[in-house]
Amino acid sequence: MKNKFRKMIIAVLLDSGKEGISEGKLISALGVSKKDKKRVLGVCDALERDSIIGYSKGKIYLKGHKRYFEGDVTRVTKSFGFVTNEKTGEECFVAGKMLRGAIPGDHVLAKITEWKDENSRSDTAEVVLVLEESTGVLTGTIVEENRQLKLEPYSFASREPLTICNYCGNSIKAGDKVQFRLHDRSDRHSEHTVDIVSVYGNAEAATVSVDAYIDEKGIHTEFSEEAVTEAKKIELYGIKQAEIDSRLDLRDMPIFTIDGADTKDIDDAISIEKTADGFKLGVHIADVSYYVKKGSALDKEAFQRGTSIYIADRVIPMLPKELSNGICSLNPQTDRLAFSCLMDIAESGEIRKFRFEKTVIRSRVQGVYKEVNAILDGSASDEIKAKYSEVVAEIPVMEQLAAILAKNRENRGAPEIDTVETKIICDEKGVCTDIKPRERGISEGIIEEFMLCANNCAAKLAMEREFPFVYRIHEAPTEEKLLQLGETLTLMGVDNLGINEKSTAGDLANLLRKAKDDPRYQIINKIVLRTMMKAKYSEVPVGHFGLVMKEYAHFTSPIRRLADLSIHRILSDFINPETASKVSKRYAKFAVEAAARASSTELVAVNAERDCEKFYMAEYIKNHIGEEFEGIISGVINNGFFVELPNTVEGRVDTTALPTGIYEVRDNIALVDTLSGKAYTIGDPVKIVVAGANVSSGLIDFALKSTE
Repeated sequence: MKNKFRKMIIAVLLDSGKEGISEGKLISALGVSKKDKKRVLGVCDALERDSIIGYSKGKIYLKGHKRYFEGDVTRVTKSFGFVTNEKTGEECFVAGKMLRGAIPGDHVLAKITEWKDENSRSDTAEVVLVLEESTGVLTGTIVEENRQLKLEPYSFASREPLTICNYCGNSIKAGDKVQFRLHDRSDRHSEHTVDIVSVYGNAEAATVSVDAYIDEKGIHTEFSEEAVTEAKKIELYGIKQAEIDSRLDLRDMPIFTIDGADTKDIDDAISIEKTADGFKLGVHIADVSYYVKKGSALDKEAFQRGTSIYIADRVIPMLPKELSNGICSLNPQTDRLAFSCLMDIAESGEIRKFRFEKTVIRSRVQGVYKEVNAILDGSASDEIKAKYSEVVAEIPVMEQLAAILAKNRENRGAPEIDTVETKIICDEKGVCTDIKPRERGISEGIIEEFMLCANNCAAKLAMEREFPFVYRIHEAPTEEKLLQLGETLTLMGVDNLGINEKSTAGDLANLLRKAKDDPRYQIINKIVLRTMMKAKYSEVPVGHFGLVMKEYAHFTSPIRRLADLSIHRILSDFINPETASKVSKRYAKFAVEAAARASSTELVAVNAERDCEKFYMAEYIKNHIGEEFEGIISGVINNGFFVELPNTVEGRVDTTALPTGIYEVRDNIALVDTLSGKAYTIGDPVKIVVAGANVSSGLIDFALKSTE
């Protein structure tokens, strides 16, 4: 009741502004009974003692009312957390005890205690009240402490395990990953008590930790009954002959797909032809928008999910398998409906003209990157050559055009960021048996260049005709980040080639080219990548810094991305004479909503894929405890540094595992022992021993190999 009155009182005082309100008007505004008046005044006394409210000239007022804001708790560590301001979207730093027990997902009233300046990245705030408690799933691991089972939360950090009040019929043991709810809240995280809702299984199994993570983040894995019914009907009815007859028929063309060996949702195919003065390139994309109608249950699922999520050996698809792996997937030797971008490209690589057509295609072969690479380098077996016999003449032409396009991209000054992806290999039980960097050969680059062309054409058409669209944008780095990049490289002893606050994409591209032979290139590449802004979706075409393109969108993956599906829908109406005139009015609001949703769900997916990788890395490295590896220092923090191994596994060397000393971070690039002067600098090669791994948290501990 007291907390309820606190919320009500503060809400009224916020509305009353700096003038405040009389005691009588406060009571009246609250609408409380005479019986509760004493309680209200008692709460006011407590709020005054906490310096939240004050009294002046017979009125009660909220102290520093302009500093108050509502927001959501986003992250909580053992010593601090963050609250995102509802109005500005900016994160505010909150010291641990100032969170007052709030957990991620809580909607809170907070107060700015210190405005940000040149020495801080964010405002500092404190939580005043929890207005709405999180209804999200909470997960954690059962631990044993003094012969008593307790809970260590994953959802938020606590300095001590939490006391379990009720088991709710669950049989648990130390090491179990569980779902829980808060039984009683406190102003301290470690004093929350919990009830166990359900048990996932052994927390040291990566698949179990992934299951818990997915639930906690509210990621939907099951489709609605209505969506599944729609998908099955679409699969059952197949393609109507009338629809085939209404489309441009390209089934006689040597069209084919190239993807990873385990790809099931194939949404892009290509065709290519050498002409007297250039090339004819066709990029043929699954016509998903034909099947997923606006307002349907499938459309609602696609909007809610926003993207497919790929975690190790599992996929959480944006659309049911009947579509994603079935009738929409451009499977070989099967008639499929496509949305094609047909381009006429000059010898120079310039796209002279293009058009978008609704088509019907029949892919000749389901190409695999590794096999096409073997054809290109001359190592293909007779079996592979036979498989690609219908398209083998197109493969060298494909390579020729892609080389021209890649050179043009380089000439534009687009930075060649080498992002090394992790390939997680699991056995039939889902246990991680190996981790490798994902290989990238010539054919991967070829397909990327062709998709860039189609994406560029889609955005160019929308910009020329000025109709609503969902663009893929990438803003230039801030001046602050560019200056920091130059300073960091200098401190590392790397020639920064004059990088400053006015540096262009071409300057960054030149820097990366010159650093190619530096043994620290892997780290230099990462630092440049961190300097970049995050790409996102927008209805406003501000261009793409990283690609050095004014016109760019995502057209080529509608099976797995909402943004692509959205612009397919817009383009479909635009090229249809019956609906073209209605496009601007019909899609103005839609483009804004789709861009915002695609951006937010992409962030969820990226975080999920990255966070869940850590569970598998820890599971894998647990089998290598005590073994020695060579790695490179990839980051520094106050209590240690991170080392990345050649297979992309990253672990931490804690200062407790280093020689006795007093350690501090200098210039954000080195951990230095102030006693001995010994420095551990980003980019330095080191030899480590695997000291431990916790699958439940995804944390890996390394120790430096002794040189004695």
